[in-house]
Amino acid sequence: MPRYRRRPAVFLWSRLLLALAVVFCLWLVWHLADVLMPFAAAFALAYMAVPVVDRLGRMGVNRTLATNLMLLLAIALVVLVMLLVIPMFVSQIQGLVDRLPGLVDWLERTVSPRIHEFFGITVHFDVNSIKTGLAAHLGSVRSALANLLPALTSQGIALLTFLTNVLLTPLLAFYLLRDWHTLLASVERLLPPRWRAGVTSLCGQIDHMVGEYLRGQLAVMLIMAAFYGGGWLAVGLDSGFAIGVVAGLLVAIPYVGAFIGVLLATMAAILQYGTLPEMLMVWSVYAVGQTLEGFVITPRLVGDRIGLHPALVIFALMAAGSLFGFVGVLLALPASAVLIVLWREALARYYASRWYRRRIARSSRPS
Repeated sequence: MPRYRRRPAVFLWSRLLLALAVVFCLWLVWHLADVLMPFAAAFALAYMAVPVVDRLGRMGVNRTLATNLMLLLAIALVVLVMLLVIPMFVSQIQGLVDRLPGLVDWLERTVSPRIHEFFGITVHFDVNSIKTGLAAHLGSVRSALANLLPALTSQGIALLTFLTNVLLTPLLAFYLLRDWHTLLASVERLLPPRWRAGVTSLCGQIDHMVGEYLRGQLAVMLIMAAFYGGGWLAVGLDSGFAIGVVAGLLVAIPYVGAFIGVLLATMAAILQYGTLPEMLMVWSVYAVGQTLEGFVITPRLVGDRIGLHPALVIFALMAAGSLFGFVGVLLALPASAVLIVLWREALARYYASRWYRRRIARSSRPS
């Protein structure tokens, strides 16, 4: 009898310790978020590259060599995108500066009469007055020089941290990718034998669901790259296809991708056309693309793959963005995929429980 009484107490204490351990881990992750960022990025990179490395291994390629090839390919893609975006951005900024007098003249001839016609306000745009206003604001530069050193120091530390994370991420990804299955086996051995099969099955379902999400997101990126590139090429925008491809590939990065895409397209339209009707055509392509991507393509391609209703996809993105900002939007759908697997597992356990079967048996008895 005393032995029977001790078992519930041990069970409760083990559950309590497990809950405290989970809370402590969440608290630690919250306070070490900046430190863990390169580890999280390396884990994501390794996770996406594991299937390819495994396939190369089955073809007889050494795993270390396959890991190096995948990381070099990822770095090359990042460098290629940067070499495509940054020169384009710089050249268009320089073109805007060179065309400033023409743009001011266009504003004076086109925009000012429309403002006066609709609002009764007379607005004059003059290059000399703009330059004078800029020069007046430059007078505060000398007073800001006293704070230059602290600013450079703080920015230098932030820059050093960023560069350290950039250099550390591929190094961590290399070790994770090379030793992926060894690390998984080590974690699996830590599980109690009676939990091992269930946890392994659950993690397999989560892995499948997240893989479906990544494949759906890749399809969205390719479709949007083709849509923006073809749309801006159709309206006659120079370098519209290149800008569209960049905008489509950056769709996976919330807010940032949208901002860069519309900024590059707007600057290209100003440089090429300088008139409102053509710029409206460029903006309309982007507006239609954003609407289709947010309300049709992503809910269908990503939501259907992870078993989430399109309305719930939109709700998950909006709710996560409201609660956690940029990071929340970025992780909303992968987290939803994991929650779907956990919810299905919880439902299966509930339907298999003795309490549920007893209630069903009682309700099916003839009264």
